[in-house]
Formats: sequence, structure tokens, C-alpha cells
Amino acid sequence: MKNFRSTFCQMGRKLACYCLSGLIFHLFLAGPLHAQEEEADNGLKISGSVDTYYKYDFSGQANIPTSFAEDHNSISIGMLDILLEKTVGKASFVGEVAFGPRNAASAGPAPIAATIGEGDNAIDISAYFPRIQNLYVSYAFNDKVSLTGGYMGTFVGYEIISPTGNFNYSTSYLFTNGPFQHAGVKLDVAITERVGIMVGVFNPWNVYTAEPGIGPSSFGAQLSLTPVDGWDAYLNFVTGGESGTEIDLTTTYQLTDALLLGLNAATYSDGAEDASTFRGAAFYLNYAFSETAAIGARYEYFKAEGPSSALGIEGNINSITLSGNIGGGALTLIPEIRFDAASGEIFFDSQGAPTSSAAQALIGAVYAF
Repeated sequence: MKNFRSTFCQMGRKLACYCLSGLIFHLFLAGPLHAQEEEADNGLKISGSVDTYYKYDFSGQANIPTSFAEDHNSISIGMLDILLEKTVGKASFVGEVAFGPRNAASAGPAPIAATIGEGDNAIDISAYFPRIQNLYVSYAFNDKVSLTGGYMGTFVGYEIISPTGNFNYSTSYLFTNGPFQHAGVKLDVAITERVGIMVGVFNPWNVYTAEPGIGPSSFGAQLSLTPVDGWDAYLNFVTGGESGTEIDLTTTYQLTDALLLGLNAATYSDGAEDASTFRGAAFYLNYAFSETAAIGARYEYFKAEGPSSALGIEGNINSITLSGNIGGGALTLIPEIRFDAASGEIFFDSQGAPTSSAAQALIGAVYAF
């Protein structure tokens, strides 16, 4: 993601140079421009996204308990996401930092509590603190074997934190209840062009640093397959005493240039004697009418059990989400409608009474750069 501070500094230097002599101009402007040219030559890649949304829950209050897009009847922000990548020889790095509520609800340890004002006028600003999404280095021994260490987005699941990686703007229950990130070391091996494996040792989920008495206590593995062109499948496994055990299958099949099928299925247990568990599956169907317009449907079945149920009750949810993607360039508009029905009364109606269903509509705007 981009270094905006650096950009503004360079602009300031350039304006100042108009008032100085030719020698000063050369020293203070030509130097930074030359440095920029060298940076580009060395392959630094900068990308990212900005997103915002409006959501209305038909009960008159926020209801559906999945990640992000929580505000009701408000024009709200997601996050500013900034990604830096660079490769020199066999070594590379990825650094990603984000700002905003979507970031604060997803990545790493909770930010330091901070408010502006006092009493009834106090405003919580901790959600706007920057937090690390990815920070890792890699070394490719050859075309088939690489070693990566640091803090990285999870290999588990279909959906990701960044809105640019998802067709739907709202997220699934499987995404919300699985890991978001792992700090650790992993080894990736491409056995053939169609088969690969990954094994790694990690800290407990979603923390930058493990407690000294716990350490890197999680183990993860992935088997990746490409049975035929256009079909990718990933069988994922992660387990650890502090985080629990999840087995996950993620697969996509590009049936035609316009039609994409997807599936995410998972099962989880926290490992306690009286275990809390969940299991479920989400099915995805996306159809592109053109390069600027597409429609997608997601159906999810999610069931949770145990004393710390992910739903707050022992029961299940059926969820249907219909989304559009409109845009032919950097900006994508995502109109969406969603309906969730549960086996128990985990939602609230317009009178504030418990009910077993909820519906919402939203429109998201995602700008990728």
C-alpha cells in the first residue's frame, strides 16, 4: 500500500525548489526523483483499497452477527488498506497495514483503548488506529520450495479481510468464526504443477506475539490441488491447545469464462472437555454478464454447539446473500440483500423482541489501487 506521507513531502520539496537557485533545485529535487526511479527499478509494488458502505436492517437495528458492516442506517467506513511488496533475488517481503473499523474488527490484538472528550461526549477512537494485517519475509530456495516467517493472513477459508478479495460485501459465519491471521513459520512445497503442500508452526490465532508460557503452540498444514484447469481445491488443517482445531475445505471451479462455482466447508472444536464446536458449508455462484457487471449468490448453513457457542445458542442458521458487482475500473459498487433464519431467537424485531430471522440491504463501494 502507498506511502502517502512520502508523496506529500515530495510535493512540498518541489514547490520549495521553485523559489531557490538552480543548484539548490538540483540538490533537493533531482535527488529525491532519482531515488524514486531507483525504487521503481528495484520492484517495490504498492497497492491497496478503500471501502465504505450504507446498510439498512429491516428490523430497525443492527442484527446479523458477522464480521464488518455492523452499522445500521448509517453511511459508514470500512478501512484504508495499504500493501507493500518487494522481491530481490530469492528474498521477498510483504507488509500490510490498515486503518478503520473493518481493520479493528479483524486483525491482531485489540488496540489500546482511547477516547476523545469526556462523559456523554466521549468518542471511542481506538477503531481508527493502524494495525498490521501482514508482515512477513520469504525465501525461495528454488521454483518449488519456499520458507516464510512472520505475521500472515490465514490459509483457512474462502473469504478474506480485504473487501477486494470477496464478491459479497457482508461475510459468512464460517469466516467470522475461523482464524484471521497466524504468526509463525511455514514451508511451501510445489510437488508438481497441480499438487502442493504447506506445513507450519504458529502462535495461537490472531496475535502478534505468543505468551511466553505458551509459545508457538499451533500446527497448520495445507494440501493444494488443481485436478483440471480452472479447478482449485485446498484442504486445510490447523490445531493448537489455545485456539482449537479446524479442518477446512475451500474450492473454486471456473466452469466458463462467465460462471464461477465455489465451496467452503469446515468443522471446528475448541478442544475442551465440554467442547464448543461449529460446522457448516457455504456455496458460491457468481456470473459475469460483462466486464463491468456481475451477480453472485451465497448460501450458507452454519451450526454451533457447546457452552461457548458462536451463535450464543445451540442451534443453526441458514443464510442467503445476493450481491452485485458493478464497475469497470478501480471502483466497484456492491448492492446486496441478505436474509438469515435461525433455529433459535438470536435476532430482534422492530419492537426489540427476540425473533428467529433477520434481513438487511446494503450498498458498498470499494476502490482498489
